[in-house]
Amino acid sequence: MYRFLLTPRWWGINLFVVLAIPFCVFMGTWQLGRFEDRVQSHEQAEKQPDPSTRAAKPLDELLPVDKVTSGRPAVATGTYADQFLVPGRELEDRQGFYVLNMLRTDTGKALPVVRGWLPGSASGARVPAAPEGEVTVTGDLQASENAHSDGVDVRGGLPGGQVGMISAATLVNLVPYDVYDAWVTLPEAEAGGTGGAMKPVPAAAPEGSGLDLKAFQNLGYTGEWFVFAGFVLFMWFRLVRREAEAVRDIALGLVPEDPAAPEDLSAQAAPENPSAPEDPASPDYDVASTPVR
Repeated sequence: MYRFLLTPRWWGINLFVVLAIPFCVFMGTWQLGRFEDRVQSHEQAEKQPDPSTRAAKPLDELLPVDKVTSGRPAVATGTYADQFLVPGRELEDRQGFYVLNMLRTDTGKALPVVRGWLPGSASGARVPAAPEGEVTVTGDLQASENAHSDGVDVRGGLPGGQVGMISAATLVNLVPYDVYDAWVTLPEAEAGGTGGAMKPVPAAAPEGSGLDLKAFQNLGYTGEWFVFAGFVLFMWFRLVRREAEAVRDIALGLVPEDPAAPEDLSAQAAPENPSAPEDPASPDYDVASTPVR
């Protein structure tokens, strides 16, 4: 009954099923592993003390930024140079912008420093001036932003003096000096003077270290891949069952093996009546043979 499984058509179906199910299971397992990694990193982060409460260290000792050093207080000394505004940043459910200043250090490289946040639009905004002369700042260390970071504007076309992303790759094209591949945010408003009008920007958790939306997306993808595997197996069994039932019906004579061709209507036409009178308009009409009434 199941010899049809060895036909060329079914060889193609069977090959697809044999390849599709392991692939779906592999992808589902991989997504589940990603979710478990995020859960584990979240648990480890909760067991560790808040990075901002740990002792501050010189900037160079904390680079490059990773999940361990992200959020740690970093100390840097230098002079404030170029200033930029970072629009489209939300704080306490309000729209505003960051005030970003480049701190040129003794190494010649500059460290981006977010001095604070102001509400409203960045266009035409009056921003508190940065302290003059040499300053020492202590801020929470952050990794350079990317296109997937919250609040980042990658559309471009911003007015002069504004940037959509706090990243060394972006800032190095706007200033004539090297830029650290990191930035810091001041945990408190600048003491004494104009900086007090700005609100401090809290440090963000490092990417992939918590149970964020991406973690639950991984869990959702896990379910989808396993559902796909089950669907492929269900459809294969359904097709096999239908084919087996068709073979059984043919064997029992319930269904003809070859469906009948369309009936020939000409064969079903009524035979000619020899006694019927011929058409006088026909060229073969024989007047002599026509009976006289």
